[in-house]
Amino acid sequence: MNIHVIEPLGVSQSAMNQFQLSFKERGHTVKVYRDRTEDPNEIVKRCSGADIVVIANLPFPDSVVNALPGLKMLAVAFTGTDHIALDACREKGITVCNASGYSSISVAELTVGFIIDLMRNITKLDPAARKGGTRTGFQGFDIAGKTIGIIGTGAIGLRVAKLLSSFDVNLVAYSRSEKDEARTYGVTYTSLDTLLKESDIVTLHVPLTGETKGLIDAGKINLMKDSACIVNCARGPVINSEDLAAALREKRIAGAALDVFDTEPPLPSDNPFLSLDNVILTPHIAFATEEAFIRRLEIIETDITAFLEGNPVNIVV
Repeated sequence: MNIHVIEPLGVSQSAMNQFQLSFKERGHTVKVYRDRTEDPNEIVKRCSGADIVVIANLPFPDSVVNALPGLKMLAVAFTGTDHIALDACREKGITVCNASGYSSISVAELTVGFIIDLMRNITKLDPAARKGGTRTGFQGFDIAGKTIGIIGTGAIGLRVAKLLSSFDVNLVAYSRSEKDEARTYGVTYTSLDTLLKESDIVTLHVPLTGETKGLIDAGKINLMKDSACIVNCARGPVINSEDLAAALREKRIAGAALDVFDTEPPLPSDNPFLSLDNVILTPHIAFATEEAFIRRLEIIETDITAFLEGNPVNIVV
């Protein structure tokens, strides 16, 4: 089989060499591209002749899928697959497997970091201290005693609950399916509206689907306390950006921390969040740690090996 890794996976050269060697020893060829392109024509060229293609969050639209009649498997070194034309893959008989779970720890840890930052103004205090400022005007809040609402209790939401359980908080959750593990961390399940009304901090951990797109809009935001904050390390479009920006601008909620947006960073200069001082922004980095990237390479190697052996795992389609 010909395996093409068509974008960098963020691991060391030695780790990638070992990945290549593991398949070459079994009689397969592995071609690795060390730069990234989103040009569909170039993507098709890089995939040409491949039986198996490895990508991370590179867009893989219909036009690319339809131009690759020999493609048998798409190994996605990512959890979400909303950047892939899954219907086209299904029609073409292409097996799509992801690296589910590789970044659960990393995303959960940044989420908790966001919550601490929102309560204690860390991001604002650093430049203030560098300019000779004092704590005046920056008095924050304890996390202890707050109600934190977790929307989505999959692997990441559960990890967030586990981490927050040590903060002496009241944890509530809304999820498509309820988990007994969440209850062991003190989580109480409730409706989405009740969660939004009662929470001091709301954090989102759901995939982007037709059902979750725009899940949090003006109507839902208006249910929240004016002292509440919202955190999004899931997918940008699960929150209506215009509605959230308006609520932050009008101080209908106190703050937000966002790692994801409607489009991938760099953000355009007219993005409404750039002009707001009550939102913390990071450029889609929650999943990106050295440990997470090693985990996803290991998962992808397992996915490909299982596919080659006729027993695919982590199947998306």
